[in-house]
Amino acid sequence: MTTAKNALRQHMARLKALHQDTAASDSEKAMAALETHPAFQVAKTVLLYYSLPDEVNTHGLIERWYRRKRLLLPVVKGTELELRLYRGSNHMATGAFGIAEPEGTPFTDYAAITLAVVPGMAFDVQGNRLGRGKGFYDRLLPQLMQARKIGICFPYQLTDNIPADPSDFRMDDIITG
Repeated sequence: MTTAKNALRQHMARLKALHQDTAASDSEKAMAALETHPAFQVAKTVLLYYSLPDEVNTHGLIERWYRRKRLLLPVVKGTELELRLYRGSNHMATGAFGIAEPEGTPFTDYAAITLAVVPGMAFDVQGNRLGRGKGFYDRLLPQLMQARKIGICFPYQLTDNIPADPSDFRMDDIITG
């Protein structure tokens, strides 16, 4: 199954190159859809991600909402994701893989997280997610059983079928731009 997943990752990378001119507008559409989603509207504590250049851009949404909701961002620690409270762009540092990560103490009250917004290289209509292959979210998401899981992607990243392993974690909803 890893071969099929790697082939799909390569295919998504090729599609990304073809869709760069719509990335900004698709990101805005996806973030607008997230902001109006009922789960986001009622959530007080939200797990988000600080987007990489090839992901749906979350930076503007994070800046708009971090004073009104408790927004958590992941920090890579070895093979795990540690969660930390976002307290503004001046409290960020470059972490593993060159990703901007919040400084501060770990957030461990997983039961308080009611919404998890998750990036992916691709999603399918059944809610299966294709990540980058390191399994970070597959290890984190089972700890957030009470949270609604929303996958965020560009329209070209939504596909009919993704090969799923038993350790893969399914999303409740998928939002595209």
